[in-house]
Amino acid sequence: MQKLQLLILCLFTTFLAFPKGNDDGKTESKTETKVESKKEGKTEDEKKGTFTFSGYTDSYYIGNFNKPASRKNLGASNARAFDQKSGQFSLGLVQTKMQYSNEKSDVVVDLTFGPNADLGNYGNVLGALGSNTNTALAIKQAYFNWKASSKFTLTAGQFGTHIGYEVIDAPVNFNYSLSNLFNNGPFYHIGVKAAYAFSDKASLMVGLVNNVDNLNDNNRKKGLISQLFLNPAKGWNVYLNFINSNEANADDKGNTPDAHYRVLDIVTTLQATDKLLIGANAAFGSQKGEYQGGATFKDSETWGGAAGYISVAASDVFSIGARYEYFDNTSGVRGLLNKKGEGTSVNSLTLTGNFTLADGHLLIKPEFRLDAYKKLEGSGETKNQQFEDSKGDFTKNSQSTFGLAFIYKF
Repeated sequence: MQKLQLLILCLFTTFLAFPKGNDDGKTESKTETKVESKKEGKTEDEKKGTFTFSGYTDSYYIGNFNKPASRKNLGASNARAFDQKSGQFSLGLVQTKMQYSNEKSDVVVDLTFGPNADLGNYGNVLGALGSNTNTALAIKQAYFNWKASSKFTLTAGQFGTHIGYEVIDAPVNFNYSLSNLFNNGPFYHIGVKAAYAFSDKASLMVGLVNNVDNLNDNNRKKGLISQLFLNPAKGWNVYLNFINSNEANADDKGNTPDAHYRVLDIVTTLQATDKLLIGANAAFGSQKGEYQGGATFKDSETWGGAAGYISVAASDVFSIGARYEYFDNTSGVRGLLNKKGEGTSVNSLTLTGNFTLADGHLLIKPEFRLDAYKKLEGSGETKNQQFEDSKGDFTKNSQSTFGLAFIYKF
């Protein structure tokens, strides 16, 4: 691993040696990549840069057809990432995002508040001094980009993960509820990464980060992240994502046990027509040893899944989309478990409508979701199923919900 870290640092140094040229207008990892040409004759105001302030707030109401006594959609373990409450109006997340950009650099401070902010930044529960009044919990992202040349960009700080199709931001995803692939993958990283655009059709990102989803690293090892972006044809984007990290807690002497956490992830989107978008996400993960104080696995255990997405714009106001997902955690290494604490798998279907109102600022999303788990057979398994009924017993192996999400972005 030390040799690998040295190699990456050498690559950074090599990239920095490239002559400075055009500006790099590359957006965040899982959206799009583009290179802007250099503008001649910039005014003083343009050289000073621009400041933007944006954000959103979202809330939701979800009805659960199982009528669980706890009024929760979680089931036996982690069936939902954020929309965990049923039978009540709930606040989701409030985001305030500030960005300053100039010709050679930009900085992003992305602050979030509310229940979903806590869930999405759970590694920051305690502050650096152990205080329960933790200001770091509000930081979703805080990083800068140095655009060293038209092709090379260096980023350092806390940034959202490059893994997966979906993101935390509710206005960006078509579906309101988040997939199991999202819920069981990384949320964010703290470290440094570098991106090199070979052209507007291909770019490569590599980086070194601390352990996954945590304010403070739990060992001396560093994780390797990478992303290869390809644009094979107009409207078709492909992202090959990877992370390799040792997530085991250090022992009393500071030594890190042998362990690994690896994810190979592919995301692709195709804008087939002006109104039709098709997407897909597949991930394969492997874990060995301990994961941040959890169970220790002597042998390498695997998990994975795949999801397909389709959305159609019926008009400027209304669009409709669907997501189908299969997620397999029968090895039990990730958070999706059954009532007995064993690994399980699930098939999920989500149908979402999207009304865009108030000049694009207001999004109202009606959504139906069905999650079907393998039914545990046997006379003693009647109350060991995945979901809770109205009496508080776990007698259901599937869950259907229907609700409305209200999102205002600015």
